[in-house]
Amino acid sequence: MRQATPLTYFALILTFVLSVFPLWWMFVVATRTTTAASQFPPVLVPGGNFLNNVGRLFENTSANFMTGMMNSIIASTTVAVSVVFFCSLAGFALAKLRFKGRAFFTVAVVITMAVPVQIGLVPLLILMDWIGWRGELPAVIVPFMVSGFGVFMMRQYVLQTIPDDLMEAARIDGCSTFRIYWSVVLPALRPAMVVLGLLTFMQTWNEFIWALAVLTPENPTVQFSIQQLNQSAFARDFALMFTGATFATLPLLIIFFVFGRQLVGRIMEGAIKA
Repeated sequence: MRQATPLTYFALILTFVLSVFPLWWMFVVATRTTTAASQFPPVLVPGGNFLNNVGRLFENTSANFMTGMMNSIIASTTVAVSVVFFCSLAGFALAKLRFKGRAFFTVAVVITMAVPVQIGLVPLLILMDWIGWRGELPAVIVPFMVSGFGVFMMRQYVLQTIPDDLMEAARIDGCSTFRIYWSVVLPALRPAMVVLGLLTFMQTWNEFIWALAVLTPENPTVQFSIQQLNQSAFARDFALMFTGATFATLPLLIIFFVFGRQLVGRIMEGAIKA
């Protein structure tokens, strides 16, 4: 392998600083008063107002921040688990099972990836009204329990990692189709499942437009709650907003630090198997 040059280290350090600085400045403003957001040069040292801002954040009745955090945790976890299960099942079927219309369904999945999500917001909102889920948490969970990207990703991974001979050997041993999926395919899909699960969790956690359209301020997600902190007609309380953003970022950072090493390991494991 080629040895890293000083230019490589400089590029890595610059990338790190540019990536971390917005998060650090967000936390610094959260520890100070709202005037810190408009100071130039920007303040880089934390202040002593963090606990006061935290108290104001959770006492803010218009934002319902604690409810938003809990709703986002439930929705993101449920959607991530559901997407991993159903997409791996569908990807296995499209990759290895022979049935009429398999090519058509594969093309249909790819087409859904090309359609902007915003196009379906109005029909989906009407459907939620018809079902009676407007303002309820299932409205941000059920429509996203399967994703076209997840199905396509799992299909490609199954094609690359599961040989047909292994499938035939399992079937000769008497395994049913679901048993083959559960005992043979699923263990081989773990690297892709970890990646898809984390990406889905983060996407659901950061979802804002749909939550704003279908939920109410009394039953929000965390992104909706942060938007509610920005409702003043006269002034923006940036310290309060950045405090909410800090708490909203914490679960994603925890997941990254806890599962980051496993995520990289699974990707490398999948690359070796492929």
